[in-house]
Amino acid sequence: MEAAVVDPGSSLLKAGFAIPDQSPAMIIPTQMKRMIDDGSMTDNPVVDEVAIDPVCRGYVRDWDAMEDLLHYVLYTGLGWEIGNEGQILFTDPLCTPKANKEQLVQLMFETFNISGFYASEQAVLSLYAVGRISGCTVDIGHGKIDIAPVIEGAVNHIASRRFEFGGIDLTNFLAQELGKSNPLVNISISDVEKIKQLYSCCAEDELAYQKTQNSCPVETHTLPDGQVITIGRERYTIGESLFQPCLLGLEAHGIVEQLVRTISTVSSDNHRQLLENTVVCGGASSMTGFEERFQKESSLSSSAIRPTLVKPPEYMPENLSMYSAWVGGAILAKVVFPQNQHVTKADYDETGPSIVHRKCF
Repeated sequence: MEAAVVDPGSSLLKAGFAIPDQSPAMIIPTQMKRMIDDGSMTDNPVVDEVAIDPVCRGYVRDWDAMEDLLHYVLYTGLGWEIGNEGQILFTDPLCTPKANKEQLVQLMFETFNISGFYASEQAVLSLYAVGRISGCTVDIGHGKIDIAPVIEGAVNHIASRRFEFGGIDLTNFLAQELGKSNPLVNISISDVEKIKQLYSCCAEDELAYQKTQNSCPVETHTLPDGQVITIGRERYTIGESLFQPCLLGLEAHGIVEQLVRTISTVSSDNHRQLLENTVVCGGASSMTGFEERFQKESSLSSSAIRPTLVKPPEYMPENLSMYSAWVGGAILAKVVFPQNQHVTKADYDETGPSIVHRKCF
């Protein structure tokens, strides 16, 4: 049985067996619904539905919910059999606390009784997915943005940067903008998320964005409940806020300038290798016009060497940027488990959860 690869994001969990040239078998919402009754002894107790987010801003926050989610993914989704569990590789976000790493490996060995464990950082895995071991990964996640220089398969943690905003903040911003232009319509966040995915795009440059604010074609969109809203200039605000975070009320440079500034802190010997092997991943990176805008901003950057986006190999699945860390994990799993570089059950029994720091990451 192939090793399982799991990439638990704040919005979506990607999971499947380690087959690198295929998309993950499961792409499901990470958020769960928990049913809570009112404790009454009547025949028809009142039941409330509560949303639970096991992963927040990239990190696991609710371990009980995460256990339930993984149980569903591994046994129901991937078809593991109790008593015959296999090996598993997890992707790991930038700057994950040591305690989280230890709790994950403890959960997998003591609760799921796995036969082997490995984990690797998402920045490294996203580069593996496009055939690189050195470069810079810009990961625009649901709850955070990570910029990480990677040299010979190792993240330079001192130079790496993590920003506590991401796709969910873009969704909330779009909700505010749509509320201004459609004041009489109550739009749920889930509907705004779908609208963001359908309509969001990037203007060619800052001047083009300014023009959309004065004159922009308007479309109508019908919500699931039948209400009709208009969408015009709002579609450009999401993409623009990545290049002008001041639109979100943040005092920060745009994503390309942040990339250049991050790499400038690394030894100058590595600048060209990092900038010319830039990988951008995450849901927002797939919006219409993003790549062209990124390249245009790169041509205007303060760096003597322009950031250049790496194109994925043709044989890789479509929409690779949406789950590049998972694909990189599938590639790595084909190496670490056959070569016995992973944490075995014997390793764990001898050393305990701290073994994860010696054999992984």
